[in-house]
Amino acid sequence: MSKVMWKPGTFIYPIPAVMVSCGSMEKSNIITVAWTGILNTNPAMCYISVRPERYSYNIIKETGEFVINLTNKELVYATDWCGVKSGKDVDKFKEMNLSKEKCNFVNCPAIKESPVSIECKVKEIKELGSHHMFMAEVLSINADEKYIDEKGAFDITKCDLIAYANGKYFELGNKIGKFGYSVQKKK
Repeated sequence: MSKVMWKPGTFIYPIPAVMVSCGSMEKSNIITVAWTGILNTNPAMCYISVRPERYSYNIIKETGEFVINLTNKELVYATDWCGVKSGKDVDKFKEMNLSKEKCNFVNCPAIKESPVSIECKVKEIKELGSHHMFMAEVLSINADEKYIDEKGAFDITKCDLIAYANGKYFELGNKIGKFGYSVQKKK
């Protein structure tokens, strides 16, 4: 096997494709983000990276909060649409027939149709170049009860989550292992 060298770029794929809601219940917006992830366990922290010229950038900067809404097969069209349309021109909740859901700790709405909504409070903004990273503390995770199994655990396999890779959206596939299975004692 031989590898071809390319110039440096963004090629750590797949990554989540999420819809980030921001603003207020009365005046809200949705931005699609693929540059997102976990930063820390204790306290629970995550990030989103947003270009400063995007409409949602100043909303998040001014309010200091946002909601990361995980996306699934049913939301793939809205996920893409909310990423190519500007909230300064259209009401994305209305145009995509998405429902606003009141959050527990932030003033911006969650997307009711999302299987999981993560309420976030901005702790720091890091200017990186083309994007600025909003590092945030996770205040609450709100999961749709239809994804909770009989033991009270969240069953992510029921969500039909999607990922983004190299300009395309993909369904996540079958489970092929679990954390620690490589060292687990055989029964």
